[in-house]
Amino acid sequence: MGILGVFVPGLPTTVFILIAAYAASRGSERLHRYLVTHPRFGPMIHDWHRHRAVSRRAKWAATWTMLASTAVLLVAMLWLGSHRWWMVALPIACMAAVGTWLWLRPEPPRAG
Repeated sequence: MGILGVFVPGLPTTVFILIAAYAASRGSERLHRYLVTHPRFGPMIHDWHRHRAVSRRAKWAATWTMLASTAVLLVAMLWLGSHRWWMVALPIACMAAVGTWLWLRPEPPRAG
């Protein structure tokens, strides 16, 4: 799901990668080792494990993705003429909650 989230707007990549890393560390040493040594996901996982932190770059990437997803939802609702506003409001509210939580996470300490 995390890798799919890289390509599908609205799917939270980081959250799924963190959940996968947690589950992998409990169930499969091989998968855990793969995730923590992965060049893209490994540093995010290490930052989370060590500091419960998310990099500013990841925060901005998630924020822009959620904003793009919000725009797609709103345009689709207007284009399709849907009167079920709650079907659009609910995912937007969830993304707002996740975005708020994400920006409240600390950033990892700078190396050096």
